[in-house]
Amino acid sequence: MPFVVTHEFQEEETLASKAQWFQSLSLEERMELLCEFTDLILETNPQILMAKNAQPITGRVCVI
Repeated sequence: MPFVVTHEFQEEETLASKAQWFQSLSLEERMELLCEFTDLILETNPQILMAKNAQPITGRVCVI
């Protein structure tokens, strides 16, 4: 398949395509992403570790 530039974000970046990509990763790659996301969150908001009394959100949560 040739390289294609598209501007159809909604069609290309579906939840199913993201889940399929994530499932294609090895366990080591998934854990590396988790560490990178955690580092990003802590760099962006270091005070997040100090948050207490976190409340659950209402509604449903989609777990991939």
